[in-house]
Amino acid sequence: MPAIRTQLRSTKAAIDGHETTTSRASTLVVVVDEMQNLADCKMHYPLGEKDRNTFKTQDGKRVTPHQWAVYDFTRTIPCGRVTTYKDICVALGQGSPRSVGSALRNNPFAPFVPCHRIIASNLYIGGFFGEWGTGANARGGQKNTGLQCNRKMEMLAKEGVTFSAEGYLEDESLLWIRRG
Repeated sequence: MPAIRTQLRSTKAAIDGHETTTSRASTLVVVVDEMQNLADCKMHYPLGEKDRNTFKTQDGKRVTPHQWAVYDFTRTIPCGRVTTYKDICVALGQGSPRSVGSALRNNPFAPFVPCHRIIASNLYIGGFFGEWGTGANARGGQKNTGLQCNRKMEMLAKEGVTFSAEGYLEDESLLWIRRG
């Protein structure tokens, strides 16, 4: 059964940075089993400083400058590639791997900001939706089932990125590093 994700309606012109009117009404979008072309996501992603200063998440929270930097960088990671929390910090010249993880855990723009493409520095699957690890390696107490990280591995597998049974990246050539 496909997942259902709530997203904001917008137009492709708004995503490309052109001025346009957007509707903030939520709609339901079915997330299919096939790989999604993130360029086709009809999601409002503020690009201008004015829009970013007034943007609030569905929870009514503002997005910090560090979170914007993480989201902007994460948007540049190509399909079929992954990078690490640490490499994002190094590329941005700010924050820590934990601050990057925190920003991505609160990502209001998924899947347009593809947070599933970030893994740990030791090439372990890392976290997803607040959970860390899979199966016996899952951390975070009783509420951590490891199912979210399994979902992350499935999403990456559809992009051609595979992991071992223990949760480690199988092909290191898929590691993408971009410096600032």
